[in-house]
Amino acid sequence: MRRKITILLVLLIAGLSAVNGEVFKYQYRWGEKYKIKSEVNENVYVNGSYHHSAQILNKISVEVTKVQDGKGMLDATFSTSEKRKGNVDVYELSQEYHSLFWRDSRGKITINARYFMPVVRDVPLFSGKDIRTEGETWYGDGAEVHDLRNGYGIPEPFRYPIHVKYTYLGKGKKDGKEYDIISAYYTISYITPASFRKYRLYPVQVTGYSDQTIFWNNKEGKPYSYEEEFSIRFNLSSGNVYTFRGTARASVIESLEMDKQRMVTDIQGSIDKARLKDMNVTATDKGVTITLSNIHFSANSADLLDSEKKKLELLAEKLKKYPGRDVLVTGYTALAGTPEGRKKLSRERAAAVAQYFIESGAKPREQIVIRGLGADNPVADNSTPEGMKKNRRVEITILEN
Repeated sequence: MRRKITILLVLLIAGLSAVNGEVFKYQYRWGEKYKIKSEVNENVYVNGSYHHSAQILNKISVEVTKVQDGKGMLDATFSTSEKRKGNVDVYELSQEYHSLFWRDSRGKITINARYFMPVVRDVPLFSGKDIRTEGETWYGDGAEVHDLRNGYGIPEPFRYPIHVKYTYLGKGKKDGKEYDIISAYYTISYITPASFRKYRLYPVQVTGYSDQTIFWNNKEGKPYSYEEEFSIRFNLSSGNVYTFRGTARASVIESLEMDKQRMVTDIQGSIDKARLKDMNVTATDKGVTITLSNIHFSANSADLLDSEKKKLELLAEKLKKYPGRDVLVTGYTALAGTPEGRKKLSRERAAAVAQYFIESGAKPREQIVIRGLGADNPVADNSTPEGMKKNRRVEITILEN
């Protein structure tokens, strides 16, 4: 288990007004869409000894679907990607979640117990009172929720309470602009109930802390970003102790309107003009997808042949036209070899394409994520050579949100 996402929902839509001081409250606008992007750098220790480091990229797409009595209904999709030392130098998608919940003007979340995200809940939780001076404090109760299905076999979200101290730090500058700054600090000390003894492996005790600094955009009624230092320790029923220690930062990014059909026409037109084969462009729920069918690598490897680089060169130039868009690169194989081998090869090939886009300057590393699905989702019959060629493909999706 690792701390995948820390304070993701700190950055949800919020407003700030001044009435004899600063009165902090959340505000919601129906139909508004935005993204939250966070980067986590953590070290993992097992029984006090360093085990590995992880770089985690979290992205959340949010839409306000209802507004009622000062509350907002938030429809959110969370994706977590990871890059570890020794792997290809791109982020690989590891998990996606969907959550639907209400949040009120103070920041209190009402959510079904089945949802695993957000990890940190009811933070920040505002008092509703005027904040008149720097150093003024207030307190609020929240929770952390973790997904312990993998490795632990615990099917439900693992939840424990937190008690947060908030301090108003006044106004300060970040990236050349002025914001209101709020500190949020809490310690963790939790003994797991005896009901968890039915599981083969579970955290007996959880301890740690989180020290967060929130940069609040007063004029626009939204947070600008946050920074965090954290340490969390799991004392497991096996006797092992896992410690996750690191830093995180995040920012809110407004979603841009996407004219999918115009993008499809533009990209497909360039492909046709260059007379490139085995390439087609379609509009999808996620955005605009360019499919490279029968893409050629060296045999049983992820080394792109020179003949394929002309296709990627054209696409790299197209991606540069959409600097605000994230990209998902998905690799597929035909039905040959073992399932494990197919997954590995498809990941490596997706990574090779992503690395080309990064090195060419088409996309920065944090805007591109890969995944390898092996022989899943075939588009043709794997029993024929022609069908296998179509299934041996890479899809590049320019994401809408």
